[in-house]
Amino acid sequence: MALAFTSSTSIVFSSSNRTEQGVQPSSSNFQPSDRSYRSPASLNFSRKRSAAVKALNGAPKRNDSIVTSAATAFAPDVAEKAVEVVDIEKLGKEVENSSPLAIMDKALEKYGNDIAIAFSGAEDVALIEYAHLTGRPFRVFSLDTGRLNPETYKFFDTVEKHYNIRIEYMFPEAVEVQALVRTKGLFSFYEDGHQECCRVRKVRPLRRALKGLRAWITGQRKDQSPGTRSEVPVVQVDPVFEGMDGGSGSLVKFNPVANVAGNDIWSFLRTMDVPVNPLHAQGYVSIGCEPCTRSVLPGQHEREGRWWWEDAKAKECGLHKGNLKEDSVNGNVNGNGNGNSAADIFKSQNVVNLTRTGIENLVKMEDRKDAWMVVLYAPWCPFCQAMEASYVELADKLTGSGVKVGKFRADGDQKSFAKQELQLGSFPTILFFPKHSSKPIKYASEKRDVESLMAFINALR
Repeated sequence: MALAFTSSTSIVFSSSNRTEQGVQPSSSNFQPSDRSYRSPASLNFSRKRSAAVKALNGAPKRNDSIVTSAATAFAPDVAEKAVEVVDIEKLGKEVENSSPLAIMDKALEKYGNDIAIAFSGAEDVALIEYAHLTGRPFRVFSLDTGRLNPETYKFFDTVEKHYNIRIEYMFPEAVEVQALVRTKGLFSFYEDGHQECCRVRKVRPLRRALKGLRAWITGQRKDQSPGTRSEVPVVQVDPVFEGMDGGSGSLVKFNPVANVAGNDIWSFLRTMDVPVNPLHAQGYVSIGCEPCTRSVLPGQHEREGRWWWEDAKAKECGLHKGNLKEDSVNGNVNGNGNGNSAADIFKSQNVVNLTRTGIENLVKMEDRKDAWMVVLYAPWCPFCQAMEASYVELADKLTGSGVKVGKFRADGDQKSFAKQELQLGSFPTILFFPKHSSKPIKYASEKRDVESLMAFINALR
């Protein structure tokens, strides 16, 4: 497996101790990279640190551990250092309030060649910059799902050249992808959810990669998804995946930027003149696969650009399942299956609170006295919460206009009915009921400011 070296630390390779090898396709190995191998520049690796680095591709302890990449460099033979037993709880307390750079340095110091940075091609390039600044050797791996944006693939190449590293790519099993596509088609996730596709293209390749490591480093932040990631620790025993020794507790997970706000990450990237994915300039904040990612509008949360056709609670691919708040994953924010303990929203004298009977009667009417605008919502949904102010303002503006504004809570027991009868796809769903039409018209835009909502109403009434 390739080791990514920073420009400040290096090692001299001779023709006798460096091997270049291709990878033959198999169900358990990397598929060949589409880029040829570039010999690393002549590097000087301090004797102190080289003693702690073992052969990069020594015999794995498990057959399914992370495997040799398409271009592999071997370090000189050295005496293998005994694996240090780390007290994770103690380490977590030590670095809990440390800077991302200090956390990164500690992680690389403790685990050396047995730790790697997970790089998605988004703003977590900051992790690579922090690793570079430590002056220590580091490894980077990424999951190539086969469905990333062209800009992301070009960005991978830019990052490799900028840091003079080789990213270790993991690919999904061809047989599994073929079975999924042949059975359900290329875009089945739009119909039955993204979890199956993510499991084949991302989760299983990640599982294989992590079985060759003792620790990994991620770019998770608490503010990325307040409903599911608000309790991400800085360092932890990975609760889901296994490391090279196998079994529960065999893998450590570092989240150096867990406590850092997204704006501060971007300030750091600009200050250090770090290359960034060009998709960010097009309004993409959280970047994943091309069919499942789109840009977000000002005021929208970054995760709203991911799997936008699904509920807010489902906007996770499964890579960090163990860090997600269980109640949020299940769609019940405070432990209640229907989310009943969450404070209600859209509370205004000009917003009519519709019951199940009320919304059913509204649907049945073919000749209404007034037109209606109704939001289908869940009070725990951050995207519903984000539009509360504009929706209440809209209701105030429409008072006495012949258009009534209402709300219908569509989570919990009402969700099945809302999906079948009210076109509910994700929260919030906004419907307009014209005066002389039995069928409500769904508001399709992601723009939820007052002006956009008013334009929608004026075009239909």
